[in-house]
Amino acid sequence: MAESELRLPHVGLTVMGESTHTATRETLARLPSGTKIETMVHTYTGSKDGPTVYLQAAQHGREVNGAEVLRRLHNEIVDADLAGKVIAVPVADPLTFDHVSYITPEQLDPVNPNMNRVWPGDKNGSIHERMAARLWDHAHTADVIIDLHTGSPNMLPHVVALEGHTDSLELGRVFGTGLLLTEQAHAAASEEWHRRSFGGKLRVAAVEEGIPSITPELAYSEQIVEDAVEIGVRGILNVLRHLDILDEPLADTGPQTLARNHLGRIVASDSGLFRSNPDLTVGATVESGMFLGTLYDPTTYEPLQTIRADRDGILYVLTQEATVIMGEALANIAEPYNSQD
Repeated sequence: MAESELRLPHVGLTVMGESTHTATRETLARLPSGTKIETMVHTYTGSKDGPTVYLQAAQHGREVNGAEVLRRLHNEIVDADLAGKVIAVPVADPLTFDHVSYITPEQLDPVNPNMNRVWPGDKNGSIHERMAARLWDHAHTADVIIDLHTGSPNMLPHVVALEGHTDSLELGRVFGTGLLLTEQAHAAASEEWHRRSFGGKLRVAAVEEGIPSITPELAYSEQIVEDAVEIGVRGILNVLRHLDILDEPLADTGPQTLARNHLGRIVASDSGLFRSNPDLTVGATVESGMFLGTLYDPTTYEPLQTIRADRDGILYVLTQEATVIMGEALANIAEPYNSQD
C-alpha cells in the first residue's frame, strides 16, 4: 500500500462487515498536578471466535519503530475478516515517549524509572507500576503477548523468548527475524539478570501467567528505519496467520538460528573512545579471541582495552557509538544451539 493510501485509525467504533475496530483513550496514571497520563488502545474484534493477541510498543520511548509497526499493521488488519481479537497499544509509556528517552526522569518515578521492570504492575504503586497494572488489565486476557522493542542501530534484529518455554519459542520462530535468543530466568539466570531486575519484564510476567510471550528487538532508536519496520509488520502478520486469526499462508522468513546468551555482553573496562574493527558487522560469525575493537584515551592516544570475542558465536551487537563510559556494553555474542530451516 502506498504511503498516500494509509488510513488513519478512527476514534470510536468502526464496523467492517462483521468485524469491528475500536480506538479508546485510556488513563494509565496521574501526575502530581492531576494531569492524566493517557494512551490509545486499539481493539480489532473478529467476526469469528479465536485467540486474543496483545501487542504493545514504545515501553522505552526512544524505541519508535514499534509504534510505526503497529500503525502499518492497522492498515493490514482493519478491513480484514479476523477470527479472534487483536489488542494493540502503540505507545505503552507516554512519559518516556515524550522525553524521547529509555527511562522516565527521576522526578516522575524515582522508585521505578524503567517501566519494563515492574510487570504485572501494582494499582497502588509508583507511576510506572500503576501504568503497567492498567495495561496488564488488557494483556492478561490474551493468549499471546508480543512486546515490541528496537534496541540500537548497532544491533542485529532478533527475538528473545524464555528458555524452555516451548510455546514462546515457537512464536519466535514464526515471527522470524533470523536470530532467536533464549533467556534463562530466575534460579537458572545469571547474577546480572537478577541485578538488572529482569524478573519484572513483561515477557517474564506473561510466561508466569501461562501466556506465551516474545520480545522482538528490531534495532534502531529515535528514527524510523524501513527494514526494521518491515520485519516487525511481517513478523506480527505471521503470528496472526499461525494462530488462524488471519486466514492466510505464512510468509517465508528464511533460515533461523536458535542461540543462547541473551546477556552475553562484553563491557568497557574504562571510559574513552572505542574504534570497532571495521572489517566486522553485526551478524558475523566470530571465534573466541577474535579482535573486535580498541578502547583508547583520546587525549594521550593510550590504548586502554583491546576488545576480543570471549566465545565462539554470532556477533549480534557491536557498538558504533565511539564515546563510551566504563561499564557500557561494546559487543554481544550469542552461542548457537543449531540452525533451523
